[in-house]
This record gives sequence, structure tokens and C-alpha cells, in this order.
Amino acid sequence: MEVKNVKAFGTEAAEAPLEQLNIDRRTPTPHDVEIEILYCGVCHSDLHTARNEWHGTLYPCVPGHEIVGRIVSVGDHVTKFKVGDLAGVGCMVDSCQECEYCREDMEQYCANVATQTYNSPDKHLNTHTFGGYSESIVVDEKFVLRVPDNLDLAAVAPLLCAGITTYSPLKHWNVGPGQKVGIIGLGGLGHMAVKIAKAMGAEVIVFTTSPSKVEDAKRLGADEVVLSKDAAQMQEYFGKLHFILDAVSAEHDINTYLNLLRVDGSLVLVGAPEQPLPVAAFSLIPARRSFSGSMIGGIAETQEMLDFCGKHNIVSDIEMINMQEINEAYDRLLKGDVKYRFVIDMASLKE
Repeated sequence: MEVKNVKAFGTEAAEAPLEQLNIDRRTPTPHDVEIEILYCGVCHSDLHTARNEWHGTLYPCVPGHEIVGRIVSVGDHVTKFKVGDLAGVGCMVDSCQECEYCREDMEQYCANVATQTYNSPDKHLNTHTFGGYSESIVVDEKFVLRVPDNLDLAAVAPLLCAGITTYSPLKHWNVGPGQKVGIIGLGGLGHMAVKIAKAMGAEVIVFTTSPSKVEDAKRLGADEVVLSKDAAQMQEYFGKLHFILDAVSAEHDINTYLNLLRVDGSLVLVGAPEQPLPVAAFSLIPARRSFSGSMIGGIAETQEMLDFCGKHNIVSDIEMINMQEINEAYDRLLKGDVKYRFVIDMASLKE
């Protein structure tokens, strides 16, 4: 198979900074599209992987799975896209296509493990996959998404991870009018959850530890904002909420929030704390409450989410950076110093 050498930004080791390097991309096979990357969002997973915090990082590592760009070439058998189309790529670039979950449009739960956009075995090049911190990417058309052209392209990029990670559980648990929905944490995921839950017609209550985020939560569409360290404010919602989406990745007392659910209420975790969260039996049993987790969505559902965001004019709140500022951005990400998602202007990589 022919390969093409392209510029990218990545790292050779956990403790090394990200810097410019060159990687190989395959030339498009019959079902592939080649995308010139215009914008790439910066997800906390990028940082975890680059620094080997989840263990198992393959080096050199080129992160990035919130990709928006323009198609520059297509394989002979491609039917869904043409040169010049805007396109997106999220967290997956392939899956087995044969297991029960792939057949049900849930490739994210592929029984044979989906191929992640970076840090997965690359069956074409006998190496591992490289992500969106690069000039271009080649992806099977089945895993390429159509981007609404009425939205700001740069601000669409984070929808490919933060958007679908919050849309999928809100949709799966049938969030809608007449429901009180809690969102814990107002970061990259939480701010998307507020916008999407509100557009679905729910009454949205944001729980935050930061008084400085109260006004911003309301600007984003929250009906109420609760300071979670204030026991009296928390008590007001005891047994009242139909659904809670927990977007916090730090350690926190999950039982405090489970007790805010009404009978048959569900709390779904999309944040990924490093340590286990102890759950008390009596936070669940007396009110038949559920505690679940959720990942991204499948390709069909991700397209549905993008179309929903196009219809409701929803994008991420972003801060644009140049590729050369990525190490500083990672340091700021660790401090929570971003509202609410960094997006890289990939034109800077050409400089």
C-alpha cells in the first residue's frame, strides 16, 4: 500500500512535550476519504493518552479525535461523499462491522473493540492509528460524518466527542419536556450537556463547586444553578430529579447526588474518575434508582446529534489556539482554565 508523509504534532514519550513530527497516512483505498483537517478539538483524553496516564499508550502518539475538515480525495467506491464536502471524524475510525453491537449501529461497543482514531492497531499500515493533530487523515467513509454547514466549523469540532458523549445518554434515557435534569460539573462535557438537555425540552439544574460558574451556567441555558458544597441548596432537590448526568472526572461523593433522584431516576456517569466511587446500597434501593455509565455514540447516532445541533444552532464554547501552543494548553486544561474547549486552528501546522 502506498503511503503519504504528512506533518503532525505528537510525543515520543509520556514525559516529553508534544512537538512537530512526520507520520505516514495511507493513500485512500476504494472505500476511503482523505480529509484535510481544518480544526481539531482538544479533549482531556488526549492529555491522558499523551502522558500515558491510562497506561498502554503507543508511541509516537498523535492525539486528536474531534476532527473537522474538507474532503480532498475519495476512493473509487465511495458513495456518501465527494471532494469539497465538509466532514467530521470522531473517536472511532473502524470496527469489526459484524458483531451484534456493530449490526445495531453501536460500533462504540464493538465486541471485537472498535479502532480508535488514535492509539489503536492500524490494520492497513501494521502500525497504530494517529489522530487529528495532523494535516490530514484517511478514514473509511462509514466512519465519516456530515457536518452541518450553518454552524461555526471550529466550534463544531468538540461535538464529535463532547457533544456525542452527552447527547447519547440524554437520548438513551429519553430526556425531554416535563423532566428535571441535573448536570454535575460545568466543563467541556457539562457545558454541552446543558445546551443539549435544554434543547430537548428539559428543565436543567447545574451542580457546581465554583461560585464563579453560576452566571455562566445560566448564560448557557441552565434554569437553576446549585452550589454543591451548600447542604441547604442540595437539600432543596432531594428526591426531585428524573435524571442526572455526571460529567465530573475528579473524586466526589456519588451518594449525595443519587439521593437527589426521584423514584426510578437514573444517574449516568460520563466523567471518568481515576479512583472507584463507593455507592451505598441505600442510595439506590429505597427509590429503585439506577446508576449507569455511558460512552460515546455509534456513527448513526453521532450523525443524528450533529443534525440536532444544526437544527438547534448548538456548538461548543471554544478558545482557538495554534498548534504550537498545545503544551501550554495541556497545562491550562489540567487547571480547568478553559471555557470550555480548546480547538486547534490546523492552518498553524503549515507555518
